[in-house]
Amino acid sequence: MKFAILVFPGSGCDVDMYHAINEVLGAEAEYVWHDEAELAGFDAVMVPGGASYGNYLRPGALAKGSPALEQLKAFAASGKPVLGVGNGFQILTEANVLPGAFLLNKGLKFRSGKVKLTVQNTESIFTESYEKDQQILIPFAHQYGNYYVDEETLEELKENNRIAFTYTNGSVDGSTGHIAGVLNEQGNVLGIMPLPERAVEEIIGGTDGLPLFKSILKRWSENNVSHA
Repeated sequence: MKFAILVFPGSGCDVDMYHAINEVLGAEAEYVWHDEAELAGFDAVMVPGGASYGNYLRPGALAKGSPALEQLKAFAASGKPVLGVGNGFQILTEANVLPGAFLLNKGLKFRSGKVKLTVQNTESIFTESYEKDQQILIPFAHQYGNYYVDEETLEELKENNRIAFTYTNGSVDGSTGHIAGVLNEQGNVLGIMPLPERAVEEIIGGTDGLPLFKSILKRWSENNVSHA
């Protein structure tokens, strides 16, 4: 399986993502610079965190004007997996690949640390290696971590099982419905605000993020590798 790591100016977690996929998962990943993006030869696209374009205007706002976004939208429409983490999640909302928008944290300050999440959906490409209602500990680092959707959209997300992760003890930063991760209608695009690629080895504090990447690889293997 071949992963593209889509890199924008200011992406800061691309190296973490590369390490998680190549060195820990044992799959193949390549950096793809945003204005040279050719995604046709890849099986999955990762949109890493950081501060694309320095978060000018608002996080993800300038990235949505990149030449890569039309290809990314087409890739997502094809049904192949797309994962947006942190700023990558913000980019996907700005591009209307995922619903919602991001506001400043409720406390108006940058926060980082680890946060406990509850797995709400175990049927998606990204989550089938978890258990329903499993609690996991994942690092986070954000100033715009306050995910907002209106009440109608929130009910739609709930009814269609599109909320993948919630903050177990509520969202300090104010996210609607305590949402930490959300899927698109087709279920092949996930945006998650905390950083699972920083939770793939015991030496750096735990492996609770690793099943997310294993889930992607497992589903691809089931669909593409002959077991005859």
